[in-house]
Amino acid sequence: MIHDVISAVYKGDYKIEIEFDDGKKGIMDFSKYLTRGGIFERFRDIEFFRNFTVNTELGVLTWQNEIDIAPETLYSEATGSPLPHWMEANDEYSPNNSLQPTAESGG
Repeated sequence: MIHDVISAVYKGDYKIEIEFDDGKKGIMDFSKYLTRGGIFERFRDIEFFRNFTVNTELGVLTWQNEIDIAPETLYSEATGSPLPHWMEANDEYSPNNSLQPTAESGG
């Protein structure tokens, strides 16, 4: 089951306390997103990071309607609950397992 974010409070540094529609809440540390690159480079600007809102239509945190993080991830990290099974890595299948060498790659 996906739980929507219903409120969020900035707690300093890169931490946000998040409350979900089932009444659970917890503090999520977003500092690990600083090294992810891409769109998350915007988080390096702490003023940008602090300027989040709760998108009640989607049930997620959003930054200027450009960046959001899957509610399943928010819930798991804030409450310590496991990710849904369909989001967990599956070692038996990886798109890279199906790649075969080509003549161009010397294989």
